[in-house]
Amino acid sequence: MSPIPRVSRPATRWRLVVPVQRAERAKTRLVAPEGVGKVALARAIAADTLDAVCRALTPGDVVVVTSDRAGAALAAGLGARVVDDPGGGLNAAVAAGLEAAERSRTGGLGVLLGDLPCLQPADLVTALEACARHERAVVPDADGTGTVLLTSVGGVPEPRFGAGSAARHAATAALLELDLPRLRRDVDTTADLGDAVRLGIGPRTTAALGAEGSPRPPA
Repeated sequence: MSPIPRVSRPATRWRLVVPVQRAERAKTRLVAPEGVGKVALARAIAADTLDAVCRALTPGDVVVVTSDRAGAALAAGLGARVVDDPGGGLNAAVAAGLEAAERSRTGGLGVLLGDLPCLQPADLVTALEACARHERAVVPDADGTGTVLLTSVGGVPEPRFGAGSAARHAATAALLELDLPRLRRDVDTTADLGDAVRLGIGPRTTAALGAEGSPRPPA
């Protein structure tokens, strides 16, 4: 395996949980562009996310929770730890990852969603440096309602993901509306994907979308 190019890591050591849904069940609200397979697209988005995370942090400090074989193989190839998704939804998956990460935790502990195809390592480092200044912190998605990053430097984050999760997390954490559009652009819908393309998507997502690297609006 080729060495992974990295950026300067955060001053605080972070262990980060990244849940990756099984590709066949992912992105139910996303209409894939014509000629693009949704399963391949979901896996490409997750792959670009994981690649960026493993360049920002020590890969062994990244815990990937998934039941997707391709996603697990990719994560292991990058050097991340893989935990089997126990089923029961996103919060159950995150809880399983946090349990595994906490056993050897030093520094901060966090959760990052696995559908951020624009993510660059430097964006994640910047966000984690901001989060380190708060005992608990939450970074909302581009719409301001969901959560892309949840952290704690004083215990284990309490996952409350789902619709409107940013407000639930902010009840016990600092809400950080950081000027990091590539970090905050998760992809759930075709409109989200269009925004992501305009911001600049990773190479695997670009390849999945074809030579043009641009989604076409649904008919």
